[in-house]
Amino acid sequence: MNISDLLGAVMQSGMTPSSHQRLQNAFGSGGGNILESLGGTLGGQQSGGLGGMLSSMLGGGGGGLGGMLGDVLNQAGQKVGGNQNLALGGLGALAGALLGGGGKSLGGALGGGLMAMLGAMAFQALKGSSGRTPQVPLGLMEPQTDADRQELERHAELVLKAMINAAKADGQIDQSEVRRIVGKLQEIGADDETQQYVIAEMKKPMETQTFFAAAKGRPELAAELYGASLLAIEVDTPAEKKYLDQLAAGMGLNPAVAQRIKDMVGLQPA
Repeated sequence: MNISDLLGAVMQSGMTPSSHQRLQNAFGSGGGNILESLGGTLGGQQSGGLGGMLSSMLGGGGGGLGGMLGDVLNQAGQKVGGNQNLALGGLGALAGALLGGGGKSLGGALGGGLMAMLGAMAFQALKGSSGRTPQVPLGLMEPQTDADRQELERHAELVLKAMINAAKADGQIDQSEVRRIVGKLQEIGADDETQQYVIAEMKKPMETQTFFAAAKGRPELAAELYGASLLAIEVDTPAEKKYLDQLAAGMGLNPAVAQRIKDMVGLQPA
């Protein structure tokens, strides 16, 4: 099983009670309009159709990325030679899953969708922070070659590890969380080796320095890892809040960018 499948399974398990709600907030579905439209209109479409419809539909209001997402995709598309080079199909799969349409076969698509959403969030949060249009994050781009796919898998593994690391911020991941995540892996057909890999990651000591090193001089990656971490924890303890502050500072993430990402997922200030 590849890392994108794992990421999709972990996302489906819901690392916290707020995980799915925060993703919905990032889609800007305050009134339900955008996600409901995507779910109703994009269901059953192939990747190309999803991409075209997603690009044309996401121009309405709402919180999070919401009405901005169409502009974000258009600007990102211009940077990479057209919207056909963006991972729009994954965003559509993610929207469908958030509306309850996810299934066993969607694991990898959901992992790719999460990467695309994190990339869109990072792109939007970084806009204007340095007086230039940011680079398009890897997660938002459709891989064109085997080398691209391998790089995206490495990127997805960092995101997965960042989510697991964040979940340890206020102590060990408890056994109920372990059982829920492993149960979802079993549901999608993960083999024993894959399950043991995830269990081992959950039992490891925290490895925050890994993310400091990986994101050094790479603000797009820093923003994606920060966004992923916000999806993995409730942020309702002093330890979790301290962890997020340390993570942002250690990766060199601008505080204003970090706040924009918090706003996108609907994280209320303490």
